[in-house]
Amino acid sequence: VQLQASGGGLVQPGGSLRLSCEAHGFSLDGSAISWFRQVPGKDREPVSCIYGSSETTTYVNSVKGRFTISRDNAKNMVYLQMNELKPDDTAVYYCATPLERLCTLGPAYWGKGTLVTVSS
Repeated sequence: VQLQASGGGLVQPGGSLRLSCEAHGFSLDGSAISWFRQVPGKDREPVSCIYGSSETTTYVNSVKGRFTISRDNAKNMVYLQMNELKPDDTAVYYCATPLERLCTLGPAYWGKGTLVTVSS
């Protein structure tokens, strides 16, 4: 089981980025996939999750209305579209999965992170 996050970079406040999470070794259709982020010196924070075998999604309050999580089963990918980015969104972003369908379960597998920097 492997997850690989990509798509991070430097963007100005108000800009957009789309992060991708590619799954290898399993079909992510039936698994919950979460995005977390971490700033140095702080705990890892859950950002968003999409339930397995469902289009049900969850978001942390600070990103509601700005971020959208989605899944492309044909490509075995999950995306995080991030709009109206703010400096507080600066972090390393990780995708993760419990290999179960529920977002309420703690992740068992983590991908390497991708750095998002929001700065002018």
